[in-house]
Amino acid sequence: MTTDLELVDAYWRAANYLSAGQIYLMDNPLLTEPLTPQHIKPRLLGHWGTTPGLNFVYAHLNRVIRERDLDVLFVTGPGHGGPALLANTWLEGTYSETYPDVPRDGDGMHALFRQFSFPGGVPSHVAPEVPGSIHEGGELGYSLAHAFGAAFDNPGLIVACVVGDGEAETGPLATSWHAGKFLNPRTDGAVLPILHLNGYKIANPSLLARIPHDELDALLRGYGYAPYYVEGDEPKPMHARMAEVLDEVVDEIHRIKDTDDRPRWPMIVLRSPKGWTGPSEVDGVPVENTWRAHQVPLAGVRDNPEHLRQLESWLRSYRPDELFDAGGAPREELSALVPDGNRRMGATPHANGGLLLRELKMPGIRDHAAEVVKHGTTHSEPTRALGRMLRDVVSLNADARNFRVFGPDETASNRLDALFEVTGKQWQAETLPVDEHLQHDGRVVEVLSEHLCQGMLEGYLLTGRHGLFNCYEAFIHIVDSMFNQHAKWLKTSRHLEWRRPVASLNYLLSSHVWRQDHNGFSHQDPGFIDHVMNKKAEVVRVYLPPDTNTLLSVADHCLRSRDYVNVVVAGKNETPDWLSIDEAALHCARGAGIWDWASNDSDEPDVVLACAGDAPTVEVLAATGLLREHLPQLRVRVVNVVDLMRLQPDTEHPHGMPDREFDALFTTDKPVIFAYHGYPWLIHRLTYRRANHHNLHVRGYKEEGTTTTPFDMLVLNDMDRYRLVIDVVDRVPGLGQKAARLRQLMQDQRARHHTWIREHGEDLPEVRDWTWR
Repeated sequence: MTTDLELVDAYWRAANYLSAGQIYLMDNPLLTEPLTPQHIKPRLLGHWGTTPGLNFVYAHLNRVIRERDLDVLFVTGPGHGGPALLANTWLEGTYSETYPDVPRDGDGMHALFRQFSFPGGVPSHVAPEVPGSIHEGGELGYSLAHAFGAAFDNPGLIVACVVGDGEAETGPLATSWHAGKFLNPRTDGAVLPILHLNGYKIANPSLLARIPHDELDALLRGYGYAPYYVEGDEPKPMHARMAEVLDEVVDEIHRIKDTDDRPRWPMIVLRSPKGWTGPSEVDGVPVENTWRAHQVPLAGVRDNPEHLRQLESWLRSYRPDELFDAGGAPREELSALVPDGNRRMGATPHANGGLLLRELKMPGIRDHAAEVVKHGTTHSEPTRALGRMLRDVVSLNADARNFRVFGPDETASNRLDALFEVTGKQWQAETLPVDEHLQHDGRVVEVLSEHLCQGMLEGYLLTGRHGLFNCYEAFIHIVDSMFNQHAKWLKTSRHLEWRRPVASLNYLLSSHVWRQDHNGFSHQDPGFIDHVMNKKAEVVRVYLPPDTNTLLSVADHCLRSRDYVNVVVAGKNETPDWLSIDEAALHCARGAGIWDWASNDSDEPDVVLACAGDAPTVEVLAATGLLREHLPQLRVRVVNVVDLMRLQPDTEHPHGMPDREFDALFTTDKPVIFAYHGYPWLIHRLTYRRANHHNLHVRGYKEEGTTTTPFDMLVLNDMDRYRLVIDVVDRVPGLGQKAARLRQLMQDQRARHHTWIREHGEDLPEVRDWTWR
């Protein structure tokens, strides 16, 4: 073991040297001549503080992987440790295999150093560009969730997840400790959390590093873990202790894999100095083991001769001439620590999930479709039908074990409970006789943390599997920032040829704004769509299916897609069945189109009534019926939009309409009354370049809500059928005088609604009983 640990120490020193070199050096990478200011980067960017600890863990994992032929995925919670992962993947050879222009020699070391945090180079985080990564860590809090997602249905995999002690203070990470209560020892992999306590964040001490040992130990044991401690600052005893602990931990994981009961999973607490092996003091002020080591310990090196001398002394302390040959390649003995082939953590296919991705077996949509004999005369619950389709997806892919549904305690509430006919909710904690659908090995994962649901799904997708996240619409905002990070990851990955496409992140948002009448104002918010629309068009898609059959068609498409974030907003309550399954498939392929059966405009309309979303579609069709009854001579065109991206120009989004197509649909000069599911200004934003934009009038949610009835929600936000008819009367040229009595009737109906609902506590009978005729 002594010889092995000397090799581990040499490997660690090499990684530390390469990491510090990336932060500081532009030239002279092997220090073949004394450092001069010209060798130093003009802008010093990067984070040294966490890096030596990450290098320490990586080197020791290499030893245990090689000795035991383990399959290990490395998740780097402290995303600021980008230099470490770049250094280690270059040392093991995977970086040069991925990027041949950065070879494993002196020229490659020069390129590795120069590109880091340099214009036109690579980011300082563990970004998609880094082989072996599924987690960037630019925003802290999600590493453990990603690790557990990667471990699901990967029984031979160990996911080593380094959790920074600053990251450990975030809400998502604090919740993620509970994910061990879902992991099945036999059918899933193992997650090895490594809590790295280096004591400091950017400018403050970290909480978990400053509480007594007994309190920290009680906390971690309370989460369900068996912590092993590796603590100190002297390299030699730290190497010995880390090797001993890793061997014990791997033995314990193998023992656990043969059990059925919920285990106490092992974890490691690594306590080492911040900026370990770096400058201990700078200008007489302590640096190592303080917050000052967080980023660049020696600043102003180009202009301060003493700092330049200190940097050279620091870099030479790693003895690079012992680690690299004259040509700059790592010495042959270092390669003895590198695992073989795909066992290298930078080469694991689990971190390039598209290599492992297999097509889902899909049941097709006809078997689950609502039968439509006449448009809008029957009703069904869209998400209940989707639940039956997802049930069959689970059954068809049972052997592959590559599909899961995640959600925050809302699978049944969102009416996807047909899933429980073939699977349960995965759960390893205590069960009681009153519990339903809990089992050790299930395809549904429910935990009341949107952060944890999304994080686990992202880890599952990025390692080559498929899934769906269902959530109440208003509370999906909790993961706004997680969506940002994943969308940015996908955007970057799409431009890396070596990264293979992964299954799309699919959101199903139900219990939406227009049917949160019983829960009230706090549950009424459709703004996630606006947030999603800010991201790159090549990544995001938003769908608003108006009925059951369009939802089935959209879901089938989304589950087959790759490298997208798909947002599907669909109701769970009974809604009219507008389209047959064949019509729905055609309509969804178009993304937007005229509903001829609801229109009477022949070739040229007097007004276009457009809708996007299930509740807006009902109101537009109801308004169309009123206009047919009272103004039969008025030529009305009904347009439904199911793919919101169709409204954008084709120059802005791949699904966008060319101007000619948009003008043919919405005309160039006729009034367009548009009822939209969300905040109305988004429609204006998507269409502001169109010729007829000045004639576009949008109704939608305008932040008016309360605990009330479904129709009253529409009236409060001026999107009810009576308001839409008034809009037509007001905006069709020459119609005002002819339709004055109709306008007055519609105003009276709105007033009657206000009186009725306060007296009876329910909607008007003609609203409750309305059917398209």
